[in-house]
Amino acid sequence: MNEFAQAFDSVNNIVVFSQSLEKAEGKKTRIVRTNLQNEILKLKQEQGKNILTGGVNIPSQLIELGLVDEYHVVIQPLVVGEGTRLLEGISLEEKLNLVESKIFPSGCVALRYLKS
Repeated sequence: MNEFAQAFDSVNNIVVFSQSLEKAEGKKTRIVRTNLQNEILKLKQEQGKNILTGGVNIPSQLIELGLVDEYHVVIQPLVVGEGTRLLEGISLEEKLNLVESKIFPSGCVALRYLKS
């Protein structure tokens, strides 16, 4: 988990999509209330590294909009029976190729997929 936390902490620009938060915590964080698709297309035009997302809702919307170029999935060794699932209700028509995997000491597994 330390490697995962360090990777997250190294991010220079954090965008939070929210309709309810009033202010962002941290100097590197800003809140966006506009259209998700427009904001991501704008971010893709900026110089820099990858756009990383977390959770289930935003990644699912981006997949439906066809804005995901590469998939990084971190699997936690925790079994849950309820909740929103990634890709629930989404028809993923593209083939994905596993190009990298890494096992962390915590038992987490990180998988990296590219579109064919």
